[in-house]
Amino acid sequence: MKLSLIVGSLVLSFIGFSQNTKQEKMAVRAVIDQFFEGMRLGDSAMVKKTVHPDVDLYTTYFDRNKQAQVASDNIESFLESIATPREEKWDERISNVEIKIEDNLATAWMDYTFYLDDFQSHSGVNAFQLVKLNGNWLILHITDTRRMGK
Repeated sequence: MKLSLIVGSLVLSFIGFSQNTKQEKMAVRAVIDQFFEGMRLGDSAMVKKTVHPDVDLYTTYFDRNKQAQVASDNIESFLESIATPREEKWDERISNVEIKIEDNLATAWMDYTFYLDDFQSHSGVNAFQLVKLNGNWLILHITDTRRMGK
């Protein structure tokens, strides 16, 4: 009888942990989706709600001489670029999203293709790190790779 109670408790604990992890992954994914929806809509306020005030933004790429480069951006100029009216729509489409969570830290890795209207501008991989503060997930760091379109 004692053994069955112990096994039952372990199984219920595992199920509860699994459901909790699934809910957290869904919450992280919702923040990421809101970030890209804000870009698509040109809504910098929507994007700003998803990021930590000290968010870091980086891009890695190879220059014309095939030398690895790293460029940084600050959140203010990024948000300004989103809010600036333009003729073409920015549409960053993500796929193959993998999310890992430990305590209040999450990492999300995803493929992306960036379109200006229907023109494929570039593609690569996004690596996001998020933190959970006061019950909310916020993007703390983004690094992306960049391969230019065809």
